[in-house]
Amino acid sequence: MDAQAEPLKVMVVDDSRTIRRTAESLLSKAGCEVITAVDGFDALARIADTHPHIIFVDVMMPRLDGYQTCALVKNNPAFSAIPVIMLSSRDGLFDRAKGRIVGSEQYLTKPFSREELLGAIQAHVPDFVPAGAAPLAS
Repeated sequence: MDAQAEPLKVMVVDDSRTIRRTAESLLSKAGCEVITAVDGFDALARIADTHPHIIFVDVMMPRLDGYQTCALVKNNPAFSAIPVIMLSSRDGLFDRAKGRIVGSEQYLTKPFSREELLGAIQAHVPDFVPAGAAPLAS
């Protein structure tokens, strides 16, 4: 994304206020516009209004979990091209496979680092260059 373009819109969906704040802080410093949601229902309402470029979604949430949220995004033709990255404290093969089945592009394990978040964005939104930094090495 070039300097004149609008900031990259990143949605972070997590029922943990700490995770939302941490991701928001890391991503804001990299020049992203961060949209947060507390669960899948909140996220689905905000996606239609904000049209994020990429979505990070927690796997374990009340009401509508991350797998269900991802499946609903990917099954909607208006939003199916938005990359969805799963976030979870669980790192099992089954969890990762389930994420792929519902259409997620990547699976990050919590706690995540700034480099992991920005690396995931760069892998799926190739023109993104973090503010004040050279592109991350691939």
